[in-house]
Amino acid sequence: METKIQSIRPIHRIKFFMFLSLQIPSSILSLLIFIFFLKNPNHLRKLQNQALLVLFLINFIQLSVNMPMVIHFLRFSRIIPSTGSYCRLWMFAESTLDASNAITVAVMSIQRHTLIFHPTILRALTKRCVYYYFPLLLSTVYPLTFYLATVVFYPCDPSQWNFTLNMCGDSTCYLSDNPILATFDWIVNTGLPIFTIILANLALMIRVVKQKARRQQALPWAKQRRMTIQLLSIASLYLATWIPSITTGLMQQINASEYIYEFQEDYISDLTYFICLLLPAMSLGLLPDFTKWIWKHFRRLQRPTNVVGTTVL
Repeated sequence: METKIQSIRPIHRIKFFMFLSLQIPSSILSLLIFIFFLKNPNHLRKLQNQALLVLFLINFIQLSVNMPMVIHFLRFSRIIPSTGSYCRLWMFAESTLDASNAITVAVMSIQRHTLIFHPTILRALTKRCVYYYFPLLLSTVYPLTFYLATVVFYPCDPSQWNFTLNMCGDSTCYLSDNPILATFDWIVNTGLPIFTIILANLALMIRVVKQKARRQQALPWAKQRRMTIQLLSIASLYLATWIPSITTGLMQQINASEYIYEFQEDYISDLTYFICLLLPAMSLGLLPDFTKWIWKHFRRLQRPTNVVGTTVL
């Protein structure tokens, strides 16, 4: 037992306590968000809140399924159990959820243009299903189908698994055997959603500034400003965590380096975990009504009970 403790890397120990301290309150806050929507279904009439709920659902699955596997690895600095089936499960879960998360935010970034500038388009049920619900559905179904085929059912060499690295090395099966499929995965499922988030949000800010400058075509800015800030806050979290990973990945493609690989493995690749760990806390600013609901119940708990008694004269 002593040798196992000594073999744990210091960087893994730091990440273990950091991730664990964030995962527990994030999971509790996510459950409170779901309770809020269940008790206040009128808030789901707003289309932007429906997309947020889809994002929070994906995020909660990451917190409850993927993060425990990450934290368990960091605790021992080794994959336990050291089996190929466990590695497939972890690789499938993390790849699917990461892609679903990023694609959903990319879809939301595009849809927010319609919600702000052309909301009347989505009043018809048919157009709402085609332009709003179907893209959200596709953002979850497509990654699930893709990684079922490329991770779960794709033939793997058992010797490829590395049980001393996060997600068993994340370079097995189709990633090493099929360069075309691996390139497609990197471009379409990772690079394209982040590029879409950047481009769509940059265009949104430009359109908002230009539209506000035209007094003749002024929008109800109290509502639209909140919708814009809501999306920009989410997008900034994704960009801050994904851009370093994409940058180091490109550097490795251009000129592979052992130093860059170690730096990426120890410090860069795990930045993306902060998305699911911090997103529930951001809901306090993204959903003002949820924050009011939390404070309302908190004040009820803090309110002292009135003691009824008799006074003797």
